Amino acid sequence: MNRLYFVAFKSILTKEINRFTRIWVQTLVPPAITMTLYFLIFGNLVGSRIGEMGGVSYMEFIAPGLIMMSVITNSYSNVASSFYSAKFQRNIEEIMVAPVPHYVLIAGYVGGGVARGLCVGLIVTVVAMLFVNITLHHVGLVILTVFLTSVLFSLGGLINAVFAKSFDDISIIPTFILTPLTYLGGVFYSLSLLPEFWQGVSGLNPVVYMINVFRYGFLGFADISVPLSIAIMVGFCVGLWTLAYYLISRGIGLRS
Repeated sequence: MNRLYFVAFKSILTKEINRFTRIWVQTLVPPAITMTLYFLIFGNLVGSRIGEMGGVSYMEFIAPGLIMMSVITNSYSNVASSFYSAKFQRNIEEIMVAPVPHYVLIAGYVGGGVARGLCVGLIVTVVAMLFVNITLHHVGLVILTVFLTSVLFSLGGLINAVFAKSFDDISIIPTFILTPLTYLGGVFYSLSLLPEFWQGVSGLNPVVYMINVFRYGFLGFADISVPLSIAIMVGFCVGLWTLAYYLISRGIGLRS
């Protein structure tokens, strides 16, 4: 029976990967173009006037944050749009009645989001190498962080899609919550530059921990404790997985 579950997981994952690779011009090329503009404007033009930050050039400083920003956005949007499309087309009903556990369904969709997030992250890293000398201080930490972040936001996209009642609903969270959290997550600045009060407020932003531990993996320094950051990411992943499983097992948002 476990083999049948693996076949089901593989089928969903393959479908999800084929979905975004088939339209690669829409899913993989735009992040590369967007990040190129970020590097040109913020890294090159603005960064040359700012100078160093944290003992490295400004372009080196923002590179990990820009990579993580693309991973977050694409992991989230891939699952949100795909799962809601399955709801809208009523394909999800066929999957729900299949003799496979709900965790297999969740793992398949989340795996697709992780695949797209990692793929886009790799593309943006290659783009970054055209502008700055990329060095890795801790390879294992970089891989762990990008994986946990992809899982976390893929689960977030799945939960968003469960509650969405229209295609407009899957754009509300990224526009009004995800984007502000990302831009205020320390992509373009060090938290040490903020007043003490706002440093404390920034501690409520989960994206801050992801970007800082990811930056540590590249540059070897972070504004926040690395073990604490990893613990928070794992905690969010467990919490969102539990919520997603509860929603799907109860059929919340899936039954008309």
